[in-house]
Amino acid sequence: MMSQFISSRAATSVDWQRHFTALADAIGRLQHGGETTLSSFAGEQSDFIRFNSGKVRQTGSVSQGKLTLRLIDGARQAYSTLTVCGDLQQDLDEVSATLVTLREGLRDAADDPHLLFDTSKWERTTQRSGKLPDPDGLASVVAQCAQGLDFVGFYAGGTIVRGFASTSGSRGWYEVDNFNFSWSLYDPSGRAIKTTYAGDDWSDAVFARKVEQAATRLAVLARAPRALAPGRYRSYLAPAALSELLGVTAWSGFSARAQASSRSELYKLHVGEVVVDPRVTISEDLSLGITPGFNDDGYLRDSVPLIQAGRSAERLTNARSAREYGLTPNGALAGESPAALSMQAGDLPEEDVLAKLGTGLYIGNLWYVNFSDRMNCRLTGMTRFATFWVENGEIVAPLEAMRFDDSLYRLLGSELEQLGAQAELLLSDSTWGERATGGMQLPGILVKSFELTL
Repeated sequence: MMSQFISSRAATSVDWQRHFTALADAIGRLQHGGETTLSSFAGEQSDFIRFNSGKVRQTGSVSQGKLTLRLIDGARQAYSTLTVCGDLQQDLDEVSATLVTLREGLRDAADDPHLLFDTSKWERTTQRSGKLPDPDGLASVVAQCAQGLDFVGFYAGGTIVRGFASTSGSRGWYEVDNFNFSWSLYDPSGRAIKTTYAGDDWSDAVFARKVEQAATRLAVLARAPRALAPGRYRSYLAPAALSELLGVTAWSGFSARAQASSRSELYKLHVGEVVVDPRVTISEDLSLGITPGFNDDGYLRDSVPLIQAGRSAERLTNARSAREYGLTPNGALAGESPAALSMQAGDLPEEDVLAKLGTGLYIGNLWYVNFSDRMNCRLTGMTRFATFWVENGEIVAPLEAMRFDDSLYRLLGSELEQLGAQAELLLSDSTWGERATGGMQLPGILVKSFELTL
């Protein structure tokens, strides 16, 4: 049974782009001489569905928007965030009152020594409609595909919008449809196979295939888990597992501020003390289209090379870091973490992974990842359910949950044997306050050894 497809933009009750444009125009008229106002907008029209035992247990829709106003006068600034309801007059009244409050706050505000924002005039628009499943149709497809399985999952999908406007004349708009569906299939022992399907072009056939592939591994979960002694084992890390390692490292590993203050996890790479395998190339890749091409300081964002052929390239530099350390801003977000981290793929086809692995660990995901030695980029965490013991190219048993402790420098350096031929797009699944933009595009990696400690 095929589900019905919709473009969530057609179902949006508020035209957020028109609404934001009207608000931005009004803010320009409310400006006093010498002031600059930067306006940032975040909104969504999203469907959320929670499944248990293959059935819908909770469902809902969210339509929301919020506007952040930054009022700048000389070297002083003040800001406030307000929820917008979609009624233009009501929102205009709130914006007007907020600007009055901010203006009063600026009277006694101290100068901000690190204040920097772009004053150039530009326009950039990204709008991409997607093919998303109708919520009712999705429930039917899940029920059909999950028949006889203990299926537990969470679906989030719809339209995400971001906007920027400055009274200097800049305008940016980003509007995309996408979905993120993660689920687990449980066996009677409580072990589970976790799978994710994300993108902007839903296919019932792809979803069914992913469920079927996971279901075939349930039989392996029922076998007695393999207990291994601590040590180093030949391993394949799937893209989701690699994303856990790179995600933690990238929080500040590519930050210009962290590097300038000697706190970067990749400090030794950036100063040339360490290099990784020349096949490793990583960038902040705006061409993926999964994050806006502008930031809240009014700078346009373009792709930034982070690691090229195993060597450090550039850092992500936002306006405040640029002013404080005498650098040039390159459109980085406030936290200077990549929002579209992309790693160049290699030459290992997915269908050959087990054969190339031979005997060792297939690691589908990792949990509770943190640093055990930050300055040497050494990470620790747990393997849990998604790790299997492989012998002669065949999965033979699940692995008992074990702790790992290894250096990313080693895994991407001396131990790297092959990179997967297909990089997988992993969209952010964060829904804290709002659905997030961004994500990663990563291949899997085959390594000569991966260290288990407990």
